[in-house]
Amino acid sequence: MKGTRKRHSSEFKTKVVLEALKEQQSISEIAQKHGLHPNQIQTWKKQFLSNATAAFGSKENAPQDQEEQISKLYEQIGKLQMQNDWLKKNYNEPQSI
Repeated sequence: MKGTRKRHSSEFKTKVVLEALKEQQSISEIAQKHGLHPNQIQTWKKQFLSNATAAFGSKENAPQDQEEQISKLYEQIGKLQMQNDWLKKNYNEPQSI
C-alpha cells in the first residue's frame, strides 16, 4: 500500500529544530509530540546547523553584489536610451493616402 508523503513547511521545520536545540525535551518526546520520526528531526537539525552560517555571511557580500547589479542596470539603461534615440531619428511616419 502506497502512502502519501507529508510535506512540512520551512516554518514548521524551524520550529521543531529550535525545540530540539533548546534541549528541554528529548528528541523522542519532540518527535512523538509532532508525529515525526526522531531521525527526521536529527536530519533537519544537521541541515539547520550546517546552513546557519549563511544567515550571517550573506550580508557581507550584499553591498558588492548590489553595486554590480546597479552598474549592470545603468549599462542597460544607457543601451535602451541609445536604441530609443536611434529609433526616433530613423522612424519614417506612414504617408497618408
